[in-house]
Amino acid sequence: MTQDEFSLFRKRYGIAAIMIVMIILLAIVSPTFRTAGNVVSIALQVSINGILALGMVFVITAGGIDLSIGAMLALTSVIVGIVLNSTGSIFLACVISVIVTTALGFVNGALIAKFNMFPFVVTLAMQLVIRGAGYVLSGGYSASLANADFKLIGAGKLAGIPYPVFIWLAVAVLAYLLMHWTKFGRYIYAVGGNINAAQASGVDVFWTRTKSFVISGFCSGVAGIIMTSRISAAQPNIGVGYETDAIAACVIGGTSFSGGIATIPGTMIGIIIIGLIYNGMNLLGINSYWQTITKGLLIIGAVMLDMFTNKRG
Repeated sequence: MTQDEFSLFRKRYGIAAIMIVMIILLAIVSPTFRTAGNVVSIALQVSINGILALGMVFVITAGGIDLSIGAMLALTSVIVGIVLNSTGSIFLACVISVIVTTALGFVNGALIAKFNMFPFVVTLAMQLVIRGAGYVLSGGYSASLANADFKLIGAGKLAGIPYPVFIWLAVAVLAYLLMHWTKFGRYIYAVGGNINAAQASGVDVFWTRTKSFVISGFCSGVAGIIMTSRISAAQPNIGVGYETDAIAACVIGGTSFSGGIATIPGTMIGIIIIGLIYNGMNLLGINSYWQTITKGLLIIGAVMLDMFTNKRG
């Protein structure tokens, strides 16, 4: 195998090999890990962050970053609570909340693409605005949700598998088709890889970058609905730090911070690895603070590997 062939093999299958090794090691050291109930529990735990990561991968691949998704998740929860308690309509509560977060994603993308503002600064500012709006609308208080049908979104099961897992997989399939099989997906890679060359080739850079944030906003709304259903309450303080898990999943899964390089399967594997870390440490009785440290070190290592790979390229 030549050096180039080995490099290509490592890029395509290296992260999957790491995941398999982690699964084997955890299965050996913890018998509980091997149970079907624990496997389902891991899938349920990563479903919300997995949906957020699927939205984030579009943004990062296009050369941006979105720090507002956790705040959008909280705002979704507040809006769902207000609409559901006032109208009793699950459909209306879900549709309005997703429309709002999708519109906020458009605002993020338009500000960045139109005025060439730094994504980090714009989305950080929007994070404060959106979370503040959630507190204003809710008055800073949580609201319980007694609608039994709405609870099924987060607690219902089909063949023993929770509904959120199916929703996560459905979003993943749509994301894969959009990213890898459409003209828009090719534009995402082009803009993230070289924005000037993409513009010279006739790519509509404004709408490509804006749509990537729209997708992120949409995914935040979907994740917010699931989380609100799971906790059976509308809370304005949820979602804190969720953007870090989404970013970590993308980077661990092979998405380049410099843009233009990403895969949906890699992102899926990335979020599963994070779930394995959390679950494994819990089963082994390791303090939860070490989970945060481990995740941070993984991000640093993944970014360093990405920089090294790009430098060699």
